Amino acid sequence: MHGRKVICMKIRIRFKKHGPVRFIGHLDTMRFIQKLIRRAGIPAAYSEGFSPHQKLSFAQALGVGVESEGEYFDLELNDDLCEELSSGSIIERLNACSVEGIEIKDCVKLPDKAKNAMASVFAADYHVRIRKGHELSFDLKKAVDDFNNAKSAKVVKKTKKTSRDLELKDLVYELKTKEDALFMRLNASSANSVKPGLIMEYLCEKNGCGFDPLSLMITRLDIYDTEMKPLSASGIHF
Repeated sequence: MHGRKVICMKIRIRFKKHGPVRFIGHLDTMRFIQKLIRRAGIPAAYSEGFSPHQKLSFAQALGVGVESEGEYFDLELNDDLCEELSSGSIIERLNACSVEGIEIKDCVKLPDKAKNAMASVFAADYHVRIRKGHELSFDLKKAVDDFNNAKSAKVVKKTKKTSRDLELKDLVYELKTKEDALFMRLNASSANSVKPGLIMEYLCEKNGCGFDPLSLMITRLDIYDTEMKPLSASGIHF
């Protein structure tokens, strides 16, 4: 094998994360997926050097406590060892070795020149509910209508090191009430990403209500590229 170029096939896998495992952070989730791939016998390609690692990359970190129907990672496979694999067999083998709360939902083969998952992220859909006992003191539907009708909605986005002004009207692509919950389609790019909590904080402040981040139950529904297509649409089943 020395000196021989290993040809790799890149796949993109979609998985869901529900239940108690939503409290597992991103780094621990990555470590679990790496172990899951090994347990399932998926022939991952590895980097070279003294500390080889799987050629694996995630689309975007998911916040602790947030559930998801649409998480993604890209994985390069060693073509020499994956002739018998198919999208269906990879899903079946991974799910057979997984734990409750992490379920593989889809697997596609990516074109050779496809962007990696992280570079492809542009927007994300969220379903947001208010926990019982934390009911809002204002009319949520009216607050959403007011936001949608406003010409401007400026906020300050704070991080541990910096703060910056944002115009939410440029970054919220859709906001609507759905029964007793909210549907949000938000910018999720590396440069201008906004989270559901920031939107709820803005609505609360605009309507004279204190904001408690722990009052939210958030589910990420899917992640989209710049063409507003789900990341799984970049590939084909095989």
